[in-house]
Amino acid sequence: MTANITGQSLAPRIKTPFVDQQVETDLNQKRSAQPKNGTPLATILPVTAGELELTVLIPLLNEVESLRPLYAQLRGALEPLGKSYEIIFVDDGSTDGSHTILAELHEIDEHVRVIRFRRNFGQTAAFAAGFEHARGDVIITLDADLQNDPQDIGKLLAKMDEGYDIVSGWRVDRKDTYLTRKVPSQIANSLISKFTGVELHDYGCSLKAYRQDVVKNIKLYGEMHRFIPALASWMGVSVAEIPVNHSARQFGKSKYGLQRTLKVFLDLLTVKFLLSFGTRPIHVFGLLGMLCFAAGIAIGGYLSAIKIFYNAALGDRPLLLLAVLLTVLGVQFVTMGLLGELVVRTYHESQRKPTYMVRELLSHAMPKSAIQE
Repeated sequence: MTANITGQSLAPRIKTPFVDQQVETDLNQKRSAQPKNGTPLATILPVTAGELELTVLIPLLNEVESLRPLYAQLRGALEPLGKSYEIIFVDDGSTDGSHTILAELHEIDEHVRVIRFRRNFGQTAAFAAGFEHARGDVIITLDADLQNDPQDIGKLLAKMDEGYDIVSGWRVDRKDTYLTRKVPSQIANSLISKFTGVELHDYGCSLKAYRQDVVKNIKLYGEMHRFIPALASWMGVSVAEIPVNHSARQFGKSKYGLQRTLKVFLDLLTVKFLLSFGTRPIHVFGLLGMLCFAAGIAIGGYLSAIKIFYNAALGDRPLLLLAVLLTVLGVQFVTMGLLGELVVRTYHESQRKPTYMVRELLSHAMPKSAIQE
């Protein structure tokens, strides 16, 4: 699957200093109106997807300096859109006072919702929690470090209106270090695109737009959040990519480094396996088993022939051990494939999870003649 890429020019980032001042004014007014015992953070209740037009989802960890400016930029970008929206902050176990700021933002703005983890569970878990509680028809994700530009949300929505299920941001002019961030990212993006068939320039960009029916059907584990477009590809989704603004980090330090490169590669192997053989593991393990078994039988046949016709000694030949090893491995691989088939069937049938996704159903009511019969 090839993502559609539009050649839009990058608009200069719009500054909104007046909004920061307004945020402070709203906070002060709300504090003065609050009862002395304070107002507790809203309890997260079961929600229904599709109640709103737009959800902005922001996972964060120790971003206390960025939260007020980020909220100001979000409000300045979302209000002109004229859409019903909510902003969900997922606090992934912050220890720097981020939650205090989030609670204050929640107090002054009914659009703000906060999910606070008991400890740091990771960005993938934060995305999963946000997707579960999102009520918007479209879900926008972005980072809390001020490197993504909320003014790009309008461009993502405009592209999605063309009929796409996922629109991904592409940080063309990325403001990160070259050797430690850009080079590993370019290598990873190339490998992911080649392995999954979903060609994107920037899988690592958190600024993306998803239709809620897409992400609601994806279960995220480990560190799979960067592979969401690839994981969704089995549904037959349409993916587009547009250039977006990117700024240098203003506060704090990045939570990622070179150590995640190996993790990305291992996760890529998992995604490739799930996409290609997730519902038919016997095809991969069975094929490996048949190749090993056939090679073992062939070597065993050769050794038997030279023993019978030439009376060659076999006890000191490594080929004898190799033949036995390959034969046993072949049987084991086939057995693993059969066990995998049982696991897959148990998983799908116990949860009544379909192996397909329906985009649209065209049907007529049953004819009256058929009902009478």
